[in-house]
Amino acid sequence: MNTEVEAKFVNVDHAEIRMRLNKLGAKLEKPLRDMRRVVIENTGMKEKNAFVRIRDEGDKVTITYKQFDELSIDGAKEIEIIVSDFKASIDLFAAAGLAHSSYQESKRETWKLGTTEIVLDTWPWLNPYIEIEGVNEETVRSVAKDLGFDWSEAVFGDVMAAYRVQYPHLGLDHTVGNLAEVRFDDPLPTLLIK
Repeated sequence: MNTEVEAKFVNVDHAEIRMRLNKLGAKLEKPLRDMRRVVIENTGMKEKNAFVRIRDEGDKVTITYKQFDELSIDGAKEIEIIVSDFKASIDLFAAAGLAHSSYQESKRETWKLGTTEIVLDTWPWLNPYIEIEGVNEETVRSVAKDLGFDWSEAVFGDVMAAYRVQYPHLGLDHTVGNLAEVRFDDPLPTLLIK
């Protein structure tokens, strides 16, 4: 499995981040786009803090196995492949007895600064955040500093790390992956209400 080296910074102003990225000479790789995904889990995966995600990224469809060995800068492991069809991939997993438990929408914009990827993410019921992914911790820390972030405010893990900052009553066992649908036009779910 590949190790992801990434950090998130939450409650950010995407317009301000774009200005900082431009000033640093970063390149916009993929403009803001709608994304959709389904999450597939079973008992064995949950025991390993893992899941399978089928994601339509706008220009490609990926299937990813993600496992979080720990909530740290390099705690995420993944195996990812590109496939040709979002719905057919969902149907294939369902036919194999692995139906999805959650459908989720988000919006993402992707920037590149050297070898580092910076994504601006927007999710339902969540303040905007960014994710910085690099080849090593030193690179991620350097880009975070260049963008004006305090490393002590970095959060690690999947999108739930950002939700837990905004909704501090959420525990590690609470996840939007338990919601059948995570859509922008839906009302705030009970999970996020204290």
